[in-house]
Amino acid sequence: MNVFEKWRRLQPQRGEGLPFKLNFDWNKGKPPSPRGEGTGVGRAPFAALLLLFALPFAYLLLLSLAMQWRFPLLLPEGLSLEHWQLAWRIGGLADSLGLSAVCAAVVALSSTALGFRMAHAIAAHHRRRLLVAIAYLPYAFSPVIYAFCLQFFFLKTNLAGTLAGVLLGQFLLVFPFSVILFVNHWTPRLRNMEALVYTLGGSAGAAWRRVLLPVSRPALLNGLFQTFLLAWFEYGLTTVLGQGRVPTLPVRVYQYIGEANPYFAALGSTLLIWPPLLLLWLNYRYQNRTHAAFADR
Repeated sequence: MNVFEKWRRLQPQRGEGLPFKLNFDWNKGKPPSPRGEGTGVGRAPFAALLLLFALPFAYLLLLSLAMQWRFPLLLPEGLSLEHWQLAWRIGGLADSLGLSAVCAAVVALSSTALGFRMAHAIAAHHRRRLLVAIAYLPYAFSPVIYAFCLQFFFLKTNLAGTLAGVLLGQFLLVFPFSVILFVNHWTPRLRNMEALVYTLGGSAGAAWRRVLLPVSRPALLNGLFQTFLLAWFEYGLTTVLGQGRVPTLPVRVYQYIGEANPYFAALGSTLLIWPPLLLLWLNYRYQNRTHAAFADR
């Protein structure tokens, strides 16, 4: 009798002493499921995690639709689109939503493009570690303190309180993050691919157009998504440099909170969180499709 047969004889028969039913056929060679098929043992934690994730979003949406919601009522007295119509018509949420979308898109596109190119130069530099350490400096303190450090120069150039000043301030905050994000993308393998194009007689434009950009497309989309989120949720720097004259959506939400208007604040928060969730879902679908296409090759 070998060791395996001795071990098998010592195991409980048909689930004896186990928290789930052991239905295992040794001849088929299939191990028992640790989650317990048909028992629902492993589904409860997943359902609880899903509920915990979805509850804040559902609460904000429900609060934005509530007519009145007083303590200790578990649910609001009624649902209506009155707050949405009022905020959209006289609250300026439509303008703030469009302004935030434009600012985040412009900052994300510019910082991703320039950060990707700057990371390419830094990756091949002999003082790479020093340059990357310098890129971390804006994140050594909070965005509000960083904005107060920049405010003197913005006042001197008449950029404070303008849309151009807010765009430039957000770019100065997001651009170093883009460099840090892309600098590790330039691996020796990618550098060797670029050198191979030059060896075969290709130009720098051909190397970027035919090799580097197609290979780096997933990294570029990931960087674009992350820089968009960073600019979309930016509040402290926008408040200081914008001086309240550039009412982006985060600024508008904090304004409603300061006015003790929970319904408008919940409405603005709903508009603030759902577009990034949509982008997150689109990015997830694209990444899965890319991996599936790569696995089929």
